[in-house]
Amino acid sequence: MNTSSVFKGLALAAAASLTLAGCSAAPATPTVTPIDYKACMVSDSGGFKDASFNEEAYNGLKEAEATLGVQIATVESPNSATQTDYVSGVNSMIDEGCNLIINVGFNLAVATRDAAKAHPDVNFALIDSALSNDDYSPLSLDNVKPIQYDTAQAAFLAGYLAAATTKTGKVATYGGMLFPSVTIFMSGFKQGVEYYNTAKGKKVVVLGANGDDSSKWAATGDFNDQAKGKTLTEQFFAQGADIVLPVAGPVGIGSGQATLDKTGTLVVGVDSDWYNLPAHAAYKANILTSIEKKMAKAVLEVIKSGVDKTFTGGDANQYVGTLDNGGVMIADQHDVVYPTGIQAELDDLKAKIISGEIKVASQYSK
Repeated sequence: MNTSSVFKGLALAAAASLTLAGCSAAPATPTVTPIDYKACMVSDSGGFKDASFNEEAYNGLKEAEATLGVQIATVESPNSATQTDYVSGVNSMIDEGCNLIINVGFNLAVATRDAAKAHPDVNFALIDSALSNDDYSPLSLDNVKPIQYDTAQAAFLAGYLAAATTKTGKVATYGGMLFPSVTIFMSGFKQGVEYYNTAKGKKVVVLGANGDDSSKWAATGDFNDQAKGKTLTEQFFAQGADIVLPVAGPVGIGSGQATLDKTGTLVVGVDSDWYNLPAHAAYKANILTSIEKKMAKAVLEVIKSGVDKTFTGGDANQYVGTLDNGGVMIADQHDVVYPTGIQAELDDLKAKIISGEIKVASQYSK
């Protein structure tokens, strides 16, 4: 697919965007009576075991199966997915007779748009993106509910925490590909570090997010190659960073692995609380925190609205996860010892972001 075109279109449509976010392990076999409603899901590349946003969304689908009794069907897009793969996956779910199709990720925006136009009787939810026309102007469809997240807010807290924790005065971040749903994490993290510097009179540096042009920030170029993530993280460590935020799906596992080779280094997780996921178990003691998007909760809620016949689509009914509504957050402290008093500072910062006293810049800022 033409990722530059999609990036451009969604960047222009970002003001009308919305989101979704994650939870824990998938529930067991359904224990409720099955009902005549079919909820379906198409993953982005990486699949439903990516220990990242695909898996978070899938957990919500499985929870709906277990607690609501809905039927489910899924398509896992291949790691090298093209636009053709996404279209094929969505169309196969339509052929399955799905009442609601939840498409996970920015890359499925065009396939979602075209399918929704062709099948107005089928409802769709789109995670991490809004819709746009071919000329990149924003598009609203009554049968498509965008689910998006202002992850800059939670990333701000993670950046502040990283700045307070670093021993070297250098932290780092990188993306898989520099889509808006990726750079929003990196930007929020950078803003949190900058706020800490101003408040404390420090000069903590953020490697990988130099300058204001996010299109030039550090990236591996994909969301699958863990070796690239490890190599880039090792380069950051060689430059003096001791904490890294990878916003790159499974590529971030490489960053976690790199912390095992260099004592005193830490990683910040994304999408889910990495500490609780088996894929990150080897370096769980080195996870400073995670920037969570509570996608499973949003997926469950949108499926329930379909079952209850209260589903509402269109930009006017988009969902944006924030600190205020619990759609985004940073994970609780686990093994890493935080600086004295930092939790109270984080709680205060969260309250000030919610009240509007602190403004975290993002496409969702008012």
